[in-house]
Amino acid sequence: MTPAVEAAKRAGIVFDLHDYSGVELGDGDYGVGVAHALGRPPGQLFKTLVATTDGKLAVFVVPADRQLDLRRIGKRSELAVQADAERATGYVVGGISPLGQRRRLPTTIDASALEWETIFVSAGRRGLQIELAPADLVTLTAATVAAISV
Repeated sequence: MTPAVEAAKRAGIVFDLHDYSGVELGDGDYGVGVAHALGRPPGQLFKTLVATTDGKLAVFVVPADRQLDLRRIGKRSELAVQADAERATGYVVGGISPLGQRRRLPTTIDASALEWETIFVSAGRRGLQIELAPADLVTLTAATVAAISV
């Protein structure tokens, strides 16, 4: 059981877990590969990215088939160094979940998430996704919702 799954259970929300295999980090676009492995449209699966904005770490959740628009999130923004992202969240890259992070970071979820009845995000390890209502993800992460992808 990952901290992400524990957080969802504690909150009492409705969710489903989905295992997948056959997707490796170096195989092109990892998030799109995971969506295909699950038989879901890439726009329904969301990747969790950690970025530095004005010198502070923050989490951004964007569709697997899109990229984080660094210009929209701040003037001095860049993706975080892998070691910093892993240390802050307690997860490894490819398995970073917006839920149950070691240190709660400010979170922004792309507005396109609200177009889906349910979305998929990492459940805290490679090979496992959690499917939940986007409104539940917003509530559990105290997230801001904004157009942050291109």
